[in-house]
Amino acid sequence: MTLAQILELAAAAMTAGAMNAVAGGGTLVTFPTLILLGTGSEMANATSTLALVAGTAGSMFGYREHAKPILSWLARFWLVSVMGGFIGAVLLTNTSDAFFAKMVPFLILFATVLFMAQDAFRRFGRKKAEEKTTGPRAIWGAMAFQFAVAVYGGFFGAGIGILMLASLGFLGMTNIHEMNALKTVLGSLINLVATLWFIRAGLIDWTKAGIMTAGALVGYYLAAHYAQRIPQARVRQLITAIGFGISAVMFYKEFVK
Repeated sequence: MTLAQILELAAAAMTAGAMNAVAGGGTLVTFPTLILLGTGSEMANATSTLALVAGTAGSMFGYREHAKPILSWLARFWLVSVMGGFIGAVLLTNTSDAFFAKMVPFLILFATVLFMAQDAFRRFGRKKAEEKTTGPRAIWGAMAFQFAVAVYGGFFGAGIGILMLASLGFLGMTNIHEMNALKTVLGSLINLVATLWFIRAGLIDWTKAGIMTAGALVGYYLAAHYAQRIPQARVRQLITAIGFGISAVMFYKEFVK
């Protein structure tokens, strides 16, 4: 790779790490960047997942003081997250690269719309939190929802943080820092088990993954540490614009060109 390509990968991963720590949607940057550099669709997805899951350590360290309050919730959700992530990864590796490439524009569009609607999800979560819906039925329902999110996360992954924040709000969690800490840990478990399967399947571009991991670590830590100083509304607007633009390019590439 050229120096320009190395810098492009590192910058994309740093940006994605910061996005995931603050608002989510980092895959909307790393995945298309790998595609534009000539990486196959499935390998780009797997390599992006590896880079971001390794970088999550920086974010978890940034949220370390919020770890103790989330342990009881983590005990409920870790197993369904691991199981769902594994199933999603297996589904991906049993999907042809050509078919997955056709799905990419739709997946990116879905993730972008989901990201754009996250304020509505949060309002819904706050409303349910006020109703204190933390009974057994609500918890089992949230676990089933988390399993579905994990399957999607193992298959593609963009937008899972937004879905998890909505679910946690539904259960009555109101501290956004604790919610971010919990969704970061659960997201890392989903991506970790998917990554291990992708490694076994030989879908990782190790050179690109190494560069992006370093960038993601920096982005995750800095954004998690300074999250309260970042104007999140502007960040969300930029990510939404990027997502729609990339989706349009991918639709043109797969169905028009």
